[in-house]
Amino acid sequence: MTSGIGLVFPGQGSQSVGMGKALHDAHTSVRSVYDEASTVLGYDVAELCFTGPAERLNRTEFTQPALLVSSVAALKLVEPIGIKPVAVAGHSLGEYSALVAAGGVSFRDAVGLVQKRGRYMSEAVTAGTGLVAALLGLGAEVVKEVCRTASSVGVVAAANFNSPGQVVIAGEKAAVERAIELAKAQGCKKAIPLPVSVPVHTPLMQQAADRLAKDLAVVQWSDLSAPLVNNAEAQAISRAQEIQASLVRQLPSSVLWEDTVQTMGKMGVTTFIEIGPGTVLTGLIRRILPDATLLNVHDPKSLDATLKAVS
Repeated sequence: MTSGIGLVFPGQGSQSVGMGKALHDAHTSVRSVYDEASTVLGYDVAELCFTGPAERLNRTEFTQPALLVSSVAALKLVEPIGIKPVAVAGHSLGEYSALVAAGGVSFRDAVGLVQKRGRYMSEAVTAGTGLVAALLGLGAEVVKEVCRTASSVGVVAAANFNSPGQVVIAGEKAAVERAIELAKAQGCKKAIPLPVSVPVHTPLMQQAADRLAKDLAVVQWSDLSAPLVNNAEAQAISRAQEIQASLVRQLPSSVLWEDTVQTMGKMGVTTFIEIGPGTVLTGLIRRILPDATLLNVHDPKSLDATLKAVS
């Protein structure tokens, strides 16, 4: 068994129509994951993941449960080999998948929480007034300065520090557009609008965080079997009471993904397995820790390759 394994779980932006279908069709054991989630959600989550439509899947209150369910279904196929990770982490929404993996919360409770999280986030900002964009080729400090200057037009903040030279900004549309102009003047190579329907990880999400705090407080949390390196501070936490507070802070705070991966590396993680749709995190980790071994589980071929590599 490979040692030094870290499990990482994707967040919004990794969704696509058809995600998880090949694993679902090849492994009947994961069907119960979709069935249980559909009972909680009140709609057929498998149908949404496999056939869309994309417009619905990309709406945050549907994206979040769909990604969580797809990730946990993939996780279920890895669990039988008994990986004992050094640490777990998730990108934004992915923290909930990571917490399920580390035994911090039941799958059923996580599904209910992310459905509410998505709804609160979409209700915190009027549809069409927010914008999220990835800026390529600028350092973190330059992006922070650009956001400070553009804040004269409205709310804009660095939402995700993803990897060297990739920072996602989010906020009110006019302010984000102004920040993009300023970033290009500073040498930004590219600004890419992202398919995220709300400006998460900005102060605009404080209202959603306050609402979510009440739901987090009534769910049963457990100490973790492997520490979670959290988004808000990129610190390892494992106590039940730390988790709730961290998830509340996460919503209006930046996702410190680059620091999270560096922290996992310092903890002894040498092999990262991305579990769930897409390979976005694999690409980011490659730029953060070029010497790390990178695996993922999103379809039968990648599952087989991962099982072979670690067992």
